[in-house]
Amino acid sequence: MDAFISFTNQTQGRDQLFRATKYTGMLLRYLLEPKADKGEVVMKLKKLESSVSTGCKWFRLGNVVHAVQATQQSIHVTDLVPHVYLTLASLNLVIYFICDPIIFVRSAGLASGINKEKWRMWAARHYYYSLLLSLVRDLYEISLQMEQVAHGRAKREKSPSQDPLGYSVANEETEWLQFFLLLLFRSLKKHLPLLLDTVKNFCDILNPLDQLGIYKSNPGIIGLGGLMSSIAGIITVAYPQMKLKTH
Repeated sequence: MDAFISFTNQTQGRDQLFRATKYTGMLLRYLLEPKADKGEVVMKLKKLESSVSTGCKWFRLGNVVHAVQATQQSIHVTDLVPHVYLTLASLNLVIYFICDPIIFVRSAGLASGINKEKWRMWAARHYYYSLLLSLVRDLYEISLQMEQVAHGRAKREKSPSQDPLGYSVANEETEWLQFFLLLLFRSLKKHLPLLLDTVKNFCDILNPLDQLGIYKSNPGIIGLGGLMSSIAGIITVAYPQMKLKTH
């Protein structure tokens, strides 16, 4: 109980819980909409989704400060590739969090002169850029982990002619694919924070892809992706050691 109270006392913890509720409602609504006798439930889920979405926007008002801090931290990263991608990702996230409250003010009817659609597209575009850059960083970190696993296994092999993972990687595509997937599995298994960060970024990017028309998805896919992303976010907030560190 103490751990739960500590979690909910954190702004990011409450934000992730609200996001999980929102996307669970979206997923359930998508699953229940085709059923004629579930109309009342679907309407209640729509209202819940709208209310929770408003709560999420309130919690995100202070996230611009976290994004600025992340930008400052990324500047001091020693590795050039993460340094560049993390800095650009954080800058785009700052712009996204600046756009978000402006959209909220227009939705609340406090400033009718704001072009809501234009700001919504700007927010989606910069959120997409931030997630895309973060995913590139994740792929770079995965490649480093795979290289370390391959070298570590190669050193333990008695015969230098053996494949690092016990496979004879011939020209056959099947054997190459088995080798690659096993190497990827072992790399991510050793580095769970990297796995969580990759899953979170991949699931999050589905929403801006749909908003920008790059890759259209249905509410069920977006709801499922958002729920998985929220679960990953809850884990990293509840267990800070599971958050991907920068070096």
